[in-house]
Amino acid sequence: MKSEMTRRTFLQQSSLVIAAATFSNSISLFNASLARGASSLPFKPHAFLEISTDDTVTVWVGQTNLGQGTHTGIPMIIADELDADWETVQVKMALAAEPFKSPVWHAQATGGSSSIRHRWDLLRKVGAAARQMLVEAAAGKWGIDGKKCVAREGKVLHPDGRSLTYGQLAQAAAKRPVPENPTLKAPKEYRIIGTPRKRLDIPEKVMGKTVFGMDFNVPGMCIAVVARPPRYGASLQSYDEKAALAVKGVVNVVPLEGRVAVCAETTYAAIKGREALDVRWSGASHPDLDDDAIDAVFKAHLEKSGAVAEKRGDTAKALANADKTLAQSYKLPYISHAQVEPINCTAHVEKTRCRIWMPTQGQTATQSTTAKLTGLPVEKVEVMTLPAGGGFGLRGEQDAVVDSVLLSKSLNRPVKVIWTREDDFANDRFRPASQCNIKAGLDKDGKVIAWSHKVAAPSVMSRLMPQAVQNGIDPDAVHGLGDMPYAFTNLNVNYAMVDLPITVGWWRSVGYSVNAFAVESFMDELAHAAGKDPVAFRLAHMEKGSRAHGVLSLAAEKGGWNLPVPEGRARGVAVTACFESFAAHMAEVSVGEKGSIRVHRIVCAIDCGTAVYPDAIRAQAESGVIMGLSTAFYEKIRFSDGGVKTANYDEYRVLTISEVPEIEVYIAENDLKAGGVGEPVFPSVAPAVANAIFKATGVRLRELPFRRELLVKSG
Repeated sequence: MKSEMTRRTFLQQSSLVIAAATFSNSISLFNASLARGASSLPFKPHAFLEISTDDTVTVWVGQTNLGQGTHTGIPMIIADELDADWETVQVKMALAAEPFKSPVWHAQATGGSSSIRHRWDLLRKVGAAARQMLVEAAAGKWGIDGKKCVAREGKVLHPDGRSLTYGQLAQAAAKRPVPENPTLKAPKEYRIIGTPRKRLDIPEKVMGKTVFGMDFNVPGMCIAVVARPPRYGASLQSYDEKAALAVKGVVNVVPLEGRVAVCAETTYAAIKGREALDVRWSGASHPDLDDDAIDAVFKAHLEKSGAVAEKRGDTAKALANADKTLAQSYKLPYISHAQVEPINCTAHVEKTRCRIWMPTQGQTATQSTTAKLTGLPVEKVEVMTLPAGGGFGLRGEQDAVVDSVLLSKSLNRPVKVIWTREDDFANDRFRPASQCNIKAGLDKDGKVIAWSHKVAAPSVMSRLMPQAVQNGIDPDAVHGLGDMPYAFTNLNVNYAMVDLPITVGWWRSVGYSVNAFAVESFMDELAHAAGKDPVAFRLAHMEKGSRAHGVLSLAAEKGGWNLPVPEGRARGVAVTACFESFAAHMAEVSVGEKGSIRVHRIVCAIDCGTAVYPDAIRAQAESGVIMGLSTAFYEKIRFSDGGVKTANYDEYRVLTISEVPEIEVYIAENDLKAGGVGEPVFPSVAPAVANAIFKATGVRLRELPFRRELLVKSG
């Protein structure tokens, strides 16, 4: 571990690394038999819900608590349809189990802003079915028609004013069949959905009671750290086992495939033992790999033919007939997930079962991985999901699961594998870098008649879901291109898959996080070339009355786009459509004489359908702005000598609190199906700022993080 990275500098450098991931399916209401947790209670009609005789309503959530608010949002949906008294509602994390799998992905995972949008109908049916059973139970006790009874705030009311609480009705309701198609509330009947509620997980976090993975302990547990190759393709040559075992507290040194683990009674001893190993590695498979070599590879791929990801109309002909054409290139780097809590996993392999305690985003994957390693049936793998100190997609990876399970098998005791901060940076599954060339044509009226887009980027799917890669196209890599919010008649999207040893993975908003910067920057360039207002230009290329049109109009209205700009400042705008939601950002910036950039204000408008939990939506939008600014100004992984050069936060700067601008969030009002939130609020932040910088200086910044020296040269 780098000694110069102190606790103080960590807190200074990483003060805002915070959070801030359909087809029609029949909805099934599952029995709770597979979802362990609470003791046997009188009324547990579904895996998600139980009601005790003391009127306590417990909602079991299968989604990981990454700080995104779903551990309150999901209970709000069920409680509203149930007509529960919110003060009696509590939330608990469920074990990995079949009922908690996404009806779209058929897997229990937290990502893609899917926690609510994939379960919108299911969660409502859970609450509505339970409400119907309680009403019928009360009607049975009173000997009247259930249609004459009303459920309200944890009680069923008799026409004459009498009432029975849900707790009093629990045992009788439990004897009734679960209705498959209960009557759902109309949006105007919601009492809890869309209202401000206190986060259910906040009190324990404030009081320091929340146990994160790094804090988790189990009797008999030892701690393990793993020495991994420092360069891509390097192999393990030798290590000094005796020196490591000589460190006080070290209990074992275990070689694994291509790596070696040091197990100890304490974290400190494990780290010191690893330092004493004096591991020798072979040379890298790509010894010349560095920033310049990587840049050259991407540029070379842009010259290749690639694969057609989207083809609409005749782009070549339209470009040839255009009144004016414009071509530009954009460049984005590999970036880290940079989550506050390093990767960790605790495993205990026993003869007839294996228990996993982990802040994982992929419970089903964890069960499957563990079952393969142990030979146990999947149902004998118990995954206890712990709260996560950030994730952004990285916590779905299985490296720590593999190591902890193998080490637990070897030592015959519980083992917690932890990564240091340096391990996190060196072994991250980075957001893919990307470079692209775009060419578009304008007609005499300044309207886009053709758009040709060539993108070179590595493939996440080829590693994680190779079956999704068809005809050389990784769908994630071209997200935001074929489905951009503009109605272009002639569109051609071409993809060149970059193959480098750098491992890439899902990162908040995936391909949209990269491609929206290029699309929205270029749309601004086209507006300028056409002599059009950037907002009006975008709106003219959208279907009037569409949600994209509406959210951009909302951002412009609330941001005062057409009002005078404060002296010395300029405004820029950008919009994104992704994860069944729509978001737009307006940035207000000023640029100093020496190229310093200050973002004074960001306005975010989001249309996510029914706004289940407005407080969490605003928090996610604010985090999206902060994260978007951080990647725009600072974040970039550096490479040298065939491996990762960036080692810690002193070399990977993130936005600090003093740099956070005024953030305004506006939520579009409608009663449509709930869409995603955490992902859509990120992609259009950086281009909005870049477009404002151009307005202020006349200089286009087409690369992230921003090359501010270009602004100095211009002035």
